[in-house]
Amino acid sequence: MKERRRFSDLALLVRAPAALSVPGDVLAGAAAAGDPLSIRTLGAMGSSVCLYWAGMALNDYADATVDAVERPERPVPSGRVPRRTALAVAGGLTAAGLGLAAVTGGRRGLVGAVPLAGLIWAYDLGLKGTPAGPAAMAGARTLNVLTGALATAPGQWAGTALRKGAGPAALVGAHTYTLMALSRHEIHGAPARLPAVTLVASTATVVAAAAPAVRAAVREVRRSAPPLLAPGAVRPGPALTVRGSPRSTPGFTPSEPIANPVGTTPLVTVGAALAYLGAYGSAQLKAVRKPSGENLRKAVGSGILALIPLQAALTARAGAPVAAAVLGVGHPLARRLARRISPT
Repeated sequence: MKERRRFSDLALLVRAPAALSVPGDVLAGAAAAGDPLSIRTLGAMGSSVCLYWAGMALNDYADATVDAVERPERPVPSGRVPRRTALAVAGGLTAAGLGLAAVTGGRRGLVGAVPLAGLIWAYDLGLKGTPAGPAAMAGARTLNVLTGALATAPGQWAGTALRKGAGPAALVGAHTYTLMALSRHEIHGAPARLPAVTLVASTATVVAAAAPAVRAAVREVRRSAPPLLAPGAVRPGPALTVRGSPRSTPGFTPSEPIANPVGTTPLVTVGAALAYLGAYGSAQLKAVRKPSGENLRKAVGSGILALIPLQAALTARAGAPVAAAVLGVGHPLARRLARRISPT
């Protein structure tokens, strides 16, 4: 029983369920660069999860004094996890993340993981309380997506992979910036204009994420549509052979249904983007109506988990709808687990 309680406290320390929002960063970057599922990609996912958990433990180590007043129920201020243990967990998980990146990704794996680890430690130990804090955390998520892009086949030049992953990385970073802006007011609340602005930013993020897939679907529909005929003209039918000579049958209507040219990619992309807006947008709308600390905290929690459908949309638009659909299954699971362990 004691060991089970200790494990539960450590899970609370690192916000274990929130780590489900991490692999999708890597997957979105890898899909954009053209290699969504490989051993290198899986290794980068594991490395990023370790570094995320390290950041959570380091956060509670650094905030022990503040949490003793604002969040005394957390493992460190409550005394269930000693402060030095939180630091040891952060150090051990950082080493594990860097080691996994080196083993599975080699030098390219470390090119992404080392700056990411450095930014996480800099944020928790110094930048969090400064004006640069939200940008630093947004930068960490951006690096996480680019780490996935770097995990592509070694034959692809690193600069090309980073260029392909830049779009998804920018959108994930923009989303994270809105989260951090809200998280600074989780205790005392904020003016209604703050969640209103972040809601507008989230809506713009959805449009930017889904627009390329929608444009591609519209182009495909136009390309597949039959040509328009002049008034009174008769559409030619298929050729028939009569006495060895082919001729067309005027007015012939084929019995076979016309194939749907849209495909699954835009459907999955738009569906995932709307799921993101439904989860995060609705929570922000509640905060607009009543910008209390509790509602802002709920909006931040929803936004952390809503990263999953956003990542799914970005993965699908890169041409990996099946991988995106599998990723999207993690969203309801993460929400269920978040009822037991808060992601914030």
